[in-house]
Amino acid sequence: MNDEKIAMLEDMMDLDEGDLALDTVLEDLEEWDSMSKLSLVVLAKKEFGKDLVVEDVRAFKTVSDICDAL
Repeated sequence: MNDEKIAMLEDMMDLDEGDLALDTVLEDLEEWDSMSKLSLVVLAKKEFGKDLVVEDVRAFKTVSDICDAL
């Protein structure tokens, strides 16, 4: 399941397949910007029925944190 989530995140951030891993630090990614964060909120609601708020998104440190929340 995490592989599917990672693939969605890579697509959302316009990254190549395999660019992200569970231990990828979000702050190290140029693509982890305000648009990606907004897109994540939309993706979480649309694909997983999860309501993420700003505090949730700000708390994410790694790709694993996002996957766990979804």
